[in-house]
Amino acid sequence: MYSQSKPQKTLTSTHKSLLLQPPPPPPHSKLIPNTRFLVDAFRHTPTTTSSSFSYFLSHFHSDHYSGLSSNWSHGTIYCSATTARLLIQILNIPPSAVAPLPLRQPVDIDGAKVTLIDANHCPGAVQFLFSTPTGERYVHTGDFRFCKSMILEPSLAPFIGADAVFLDTTYCNPKFVFPSQDESIEYIVDVVEGVRVQYGDDHNVLFLVATYVIGKEKILLELARRFNRKVHVDARKMEVLRVLGYGESGVFTEDRLESNIHVVGWNVLGETWPYFRPDFVRMKEIMSERGYSKVIGFVPTGWTYEVKRDRFVVKSKDSFEIHLVPHSEHSNYEELREYVKFLRPKRVIPTVGLDVEKSDSKHADKMRKYFAGLVDEMANKQELLRGFHHASEEVGSKAEKDVSVDDTLKPGQNMGKEVEPSDMEVRKSINPDVDVNLLSFTGEPCTGSPTLLTDEEKDKIIQELSCCLPTWVTRSQLLDLISISGNNIVEAVSYFYERETEFHQQAWSCQASVSLSKCCTLTESDSPSEAWLNANNNHKNVDVSPIQGSKCLNTKNTPKNVVIFPSQDSKSANLRHTAVPSSVSPAKKKRGSASKSSKKIKVKAKSESSSSKQFTITKFFSKALPKNETPSVTQSDHCGS
Repeated sequence: MYSQSKPQKTLTSTHKSLLLQPPPPPPHSKLIPNTRFLVDAFRHTPTTTSSSFSYFLSHFHSDHYSGLSSNWSHGTIYCSATTARLLIQILNIPPSAVAPLPLRQPVDIDGAKVTLIDANHCPGAVQFLFSTPTGERYVHTGDFRFCKSMILEPSLAPFIGADAVFLDTTYCNPKFVFPSQDESIEYIVDVVEGVRVQYGDDHNVLFLVATYVIGKEKILLELARRFNRKVHVDARKMEVLRVLGYGESGVFTEDRLESNIHVVGWNVLGETWPYFRPDFVRMKEIMSERGYSKVIGFVPTGWTYEVKRDRFVVKSKDSFEIHLVPHSEHSNYEELREYVKFLRPKRVIPTVGLDVEKSDSKHADKMRKYFAGLVDEMANKQELLRGFHHASEEVGSKAEKDVSVDDTLKPGQNMGKEVEPSDMEVRKSINPDVDVNLLSFTGEPCTGSPTLLTDEEKDKIIQELSCCLPTWVTRSQLLDLISISGNNIVEAVSYFYERETEFHQQAWSCQASVSLSKCCTLTESDSPSEAWLNANNNHKNVDVSPIQGSKCLNTKNTPKNVVIFPSQDSKSANLRHTAVPSSVSPAKKKRGSASKSSKKIKVKAKSESSSSKQFTITKFFSKALPKNETPSVTQSDHCGS
């Protein structure tokens, strides 16, 4: 028989480019920095063996193992022994692809040490403690419910002050302060006991408990223990319970007639999101089908949390009751704060939320604010200072190499000249105990976009950014700025200059307090600024070019050791201006410099930059200090001696 062949489809250039595109990179909330470790990220698999990862599964819930199937072949899955059994027996994952790890015992994986501790979530759920080959420490909580015993966990002690904690932020909102699991379980037990007292014989009342495939077992076990009766479950739930070791315990049964406590699926009693909507029609069907005259249901989840007059909410209609019980296997808001306070990490990385997988997630930024004061912000500031120190050393060593023998200063050659200290020396004068209120360049996750750019794209954006910043900013700092800003040049430059403004204001204030206390003697008639002028007659001022549009910089009172960065359109490669001797008396300077500075600023303010970047940069300096307010600082050669 003749059959017409189907016409061959041709791929357009657009289709071809789509096929050649690599899969989306793993989100920063699932990737452990400076490793190839992915946690609960089985949908993010590489296309080549050269970019393989090691995969970690925190627990056996579908939203965390999504992407796994019986033909999984992308890498080894590390998890607890309980989760490993569930993967092999329930999902049919090849045993060769699963590596169960013991609890509380560090294991070497790809040069890193990994330790598992209990997460107090569902059976088999664990937290991961990572010590990377580069010496960093990370805590990944998976889904967890904080309890006091975690503070006493010996394995956690070395991770106090960790570089970051990947935190289960399911209930990271002050409105979620639901009670402990024990209180919630006791409430359910009391309701069942109350029905027994009221009806004498409760066998004509059906109790329905909504659960997941795995989870809420604590409620079921306590009901069975307190009332000495079995709990009915369906075949799928029983299969999971057998893997967990409850199959032969006699607690659970698949025979409906053996018990009036039945486990049902999660949405049988009603929809829980975004608010609870009871399904009394479905409850009536179950009551008629199973031969009962009254049905009482329990929905144990934090999402239904609502307390009225010291009792939980009850939805009722006719012979039906639904008790909304805030029994959660996730930490509430106060517990999250307590855990972060205990760990005191350098930063918090939310793992649950609307858009937390994005490097520029606004929702994640909002949640991080809830932990302000609990993270180790001083460590971030010290890290920033170390970065500047490293950059200063690189510049200094390069400068030494560039100086020839003929250019070497002879003894006494610099006499009579003002030798300007380096930028790092100014920073060293800052009191380390003073809160500088700065974020480190690495204070945000740096596993974001820069690492995902091609080398060509990376070099291009670095070159463009370096044109806007001082020459001493290193390549690694440029990459951090790019990561924080999400590849936005304008935001990166603005972020840098905002931080620099804050830093120099702190330097001014610290040096002012030291100089006024040690070097200046104030009379009753002298103001601090006049005393500074009187005490520094022989001192030289720095000729500084304020950044375009700046209203906060007054060169009259700028200390000679403080570096003011030029505007981005400056062609000068010398970022540190040399000191210029002044022959004008302090009194005349005081009267004349203010008017000259104001005229200069007014002229500058009239000109508009053709670049949008310049406007954004200068915008920060215009807001750095209140109008007409200038820092007054004294700088004496005798200070600090």
